[in-house]
Amino acid sequence: MTTDQHRPVLGPPRQHHRAPLTAPPADPPPVVQHEPEPEVEVEHRRRRSLRGSVSTMGTAQVLADAAAVTATAGVAALVGTGALAWRGATTEAVLASATVLALLGLRLYRSHLTASVLDQVPGLLAAGLVGAVASMVASELVAPEDSVGKLLFRAGMLIAALVLLRATALAVVRGARRRRIASHRTLVLGGGDIGADLVRRFNDHPELGLEPVGVLDPDPLYTPLELEVPCFGGFERLAGTIATQEVDVVVVAFSGVREAELVEVLRTCDRLECDFFFVPRLFELQHVHGDMEQAWGMPLVRVRRAAFRTLGWKVKRAFDLVSASLLLVAVAPVMAAVALAVRLEGGPGIFFSQVRVGLDGRPFTMLKFRSLKPADDGESSTRWNVAHDHRMGPVGKLIRATSLDELPQLVNVIRGEMSVVGPRPERPFFVDQFSSRIPRYTGRHRVPAGLTGLAAVHGLRGDTSISDRTMLDNYYIENWSLWLDAKVLAQTVASLVRHPGS
Repeated sequence: MTTDQHRPVLGPPRQHHRAPLTAPPADPPPVVQHEPEPEVEVEHRRRRSLRGSVSTMGTAQVLADAAAVTATAGVAALVGTGALAWRGATTEAVLASATVLALLGLRLYRSHLTASVLDQVPGLLAAGLVGAVASMVASELVAPEDSVGKLLFRAGMLIAALVLLRATALAVVRGARRRRIASHRTLVLGGGDIGADLVRRFNDHPELGLEPVGVLDPDPLYTPLELEVPCFGGFERLAGTIATQEVDVVVVAFSGVREAELVEVLRTCDRLECDFFFVPRLFELQHVHGDMEQAWGMPLVRVRRAAFRTLGWKVKRAFDLVSASLLLVAVAPVMAAVALAVRLEGGPGIFFSQVRVGLDGRPFTMLKFRSLKPADDGESSTRWNVAHDHRMGPVGKLIRATSLDELPQLVNVIRGEMSVVGPRPERPFFVDQFSSRIPRYTGRHRVPAGLTGLAAVHGLRGDTSISDRTMLDNYYIENWSLWLDAKVLAQTVASLVRHPGS
């Protein structure tokens, strides 16, 4: 057995020392048909939707806080602190709402491996303080007769109720976990010392809520008998094993598999409804904080939930639909003028349809205004750039320089084939080339293609580095947020002025 068995599988990406690829070579490999989403992923989502995906601890905390708010209001009314009057009730509602919003902001409704109210007391106190301040402001507006003492009394009652009821709820959760009533089926990646140690910890401490069901490792250091769980094979079987074993949590330990290979394997599971943790490098020196957990002293880093599995992603789709529809109506006169100009300059055929690769590597037909009539279908599919083609007329140059040729893609956004913000789509001919030459290029297809994107606003269009585009596109996906989309949109407006279209 090699020493790679004890090497971390996740960490900073390796540097690939190669010249940036800015344009495709002359003889690329043939186009590969992009397959639809694997059936195991669809089946896993179906099973998980039937079982429910809300964590037991998260649900318990929500119920406990709801009970705390109700109890506080009732006690405040009984002791005559003004909660029966509409003004006092308003102040009470502000106190409760501000406290709950602060709890949300402090991420105190997420599930944790270690269910202890003592770890949450500082956050509960901070949330109560926010609620108290908000209620004082509200009192000045609607109930100035309420004294500061009354307000502090109600805030103190709420904090006490939060701590007491959360402690009770978490005790119930721990009891349910010990009896494996509320456990999560857990798969460990790595059959070396660390993987075996994790399996032992999960079995010895069921209060963590992780029930090991097996290990994945192409060359495990220990036998299934020594591990006390079965080994399901190599990492290439990850997606299938998650589905067939109904896995809720995947914990990545150390293994002999190269990091780059494992990153690609883990990304294939983005669509699956399971949570991922990994053991960090130099974990013996690791300080547990933020998105980290600890399993009886073993630090674990929680992998950020894939963007399209969040509520924000649904908001993004709603924004795409509304904004694209409104913008399509607003620019209809401009599009009509462009269509007329294209028709007068180049004859029939004002639109240019081209197959591009979008979400999950699926092809779709992207629409543009025609800036240049290609000689044949082969030219439109395989020619890299026509920005300096002598056949392009003044209208074609103008609509490309101003990006007016992209306006018909609003229809693609409404159809759901594209998003307003996302990686720019590429043709299958070039996708097949770049996928074999650029590390992690296919990772760009984890989200829908966009009208604009992070790489585009950094000037990476036309004859620019494909590896740099890939890096920025994957950064966008891994760090996606609604605010990041807003920043890209703001930068797009500026870039349209600074950098001509290409």
